[in-house]
Amino acid sequence: PPRRRPGLSPARASSAMLQRASYLALLAAGLAAAPVDAIRGPASTKEQEKEQVTRSRKLAEDGRVYFGYAQLHEVVDALAERVKEWKPDVLVAIGGGGYIPARMMRTNLHIPIVAVSLELYDDVNDTIKTHVTTKQWLDESAQSLVRGRRALIIDEVDDTRKTLQHCVRELQERNAPSAVAVAVMHNKVKEKLGSLPADVAYFAGEHVPDVWNCYPWEAGAYGHSIRKHEALALECDSADE
Repeated sequence: PPRRRPGLSPARASSAMLQRASYLALLAAGLAAAPVDAIRGPASTKEQEKEQVTRSRKLAEDGRVYFGYAQLHEVVDALAERVKEWKPDVLVAIGGGGYIPARMMRTNLHIPIVAVSLELYDDVNDTIKTHVTTKQWLDESAQSLVRGRRALIIDEVDDTRKTLQHCVRELQERNAPSAVAVAVMHNKVKEKLGSLPADVAYFAGEHVPDVWNCYPWEAGAYGHSIRKHEALALECDSADE
């Protein structure tokens, strides 16, 4: 019989098992169908590929996956250990999803953060646009931290890869860093609409299936308090069940 958490009814325990199976099935299907470049990025080494993680979770009842602050902190801490080998000089946070992961990363790397604001999703209509819009770019003082330095771009999730492609291109053309790398907490295993240059190193904290990720800084957008969100994240984090 399914293993149960204390207080879970047999029906709820069986439902949890099915939701976890659905999550793993989606991930397995994505891994099988996606091109290699969508899984590990163009310049990742085989060793980096081995270190990228797939984790057992389950879908919430609304079909989404919720991530809590503690879970994300663990992902960033592990990601930072791998990124250190690349020896970045500055973090370039993509707003808004990359701001909090970049701040977590800074604690580990002790290097400055600069920020850009890019938009691919229309928050009003909750739809994806055909192209990425630059809402805010680096001012002169921030540019001086990037020019001739090793710049690590930070975002929360690699979904279509169009935002990352846009940011890399703009950074290389406008700010002339000596090298560029990309680090994301989550890489959705799917065929990508964007691409990265072959010389851009790529780091992903975890590979996840192509389902809706819910992050704690967006709790209100889903009608939840932060405490409700964190409770849902614990339910989704089923690795030890």
